[in-house]
Amino acid sequence: MTIQQNKVVALHYSVSDAHGNELDSSFGAEPLVIMHGNGQLIPGLDRALTGRSAGERFVVEVKAAEAYGERYDELVQVVPRAMFGDMEVQVGMRFRASGDNGHEQSVIVLDVSDSEVVVDGNHPLSGMDLTFDIEIQVVRDASEEELAHGHAHGIDGHSGHHHHG
Repeated sequence: MTIQQNKVVALHYSVSDAHGNELDSSFGAEPLVIMHGNGQLIPGLDRALTGRSAGERFVVEVKAAEAYGERYDELVQVVPRAMFGDMEVQVGMRFRASGDNGHEQSVIVLDVSDSEVVVDGNHPLSGMDLTFDIEIQVVRDASEEELAHGHAHGIDGHSGHHHHG
């Protein structure tokens, strides 16, 4: 069975930056389980998986534009320290912030002074070309329930602790 739209895929991955530094890996842990073609993966990886089968292992390079996008300087903003109230704000902390358009975005603190906080709304991996080492464990049909929910319910399709609030 090959990977196509709405197939459930369990895979192991490691991802490295252009310098070969490993950024994240599922090897030695639980595999990542996704429903293919539902926007759960970056576009370049989604495309690289299409047509592949269980048991395949491959390496794919994904350019920044096909991964987490380019970096945008305008997403780095200086906000008043007072916005954080009494919170102990530190470099590296992440927050959910409401953007101008009402959309929530994740920001990371780059710098803190007495009066200001510099936050970055870019994805931490934006602007980076990434290399993925992929090992496909399982490819199966999605269940009716998974199709209805638009995502996989674990490697076997039966997630006992899955709740839709």
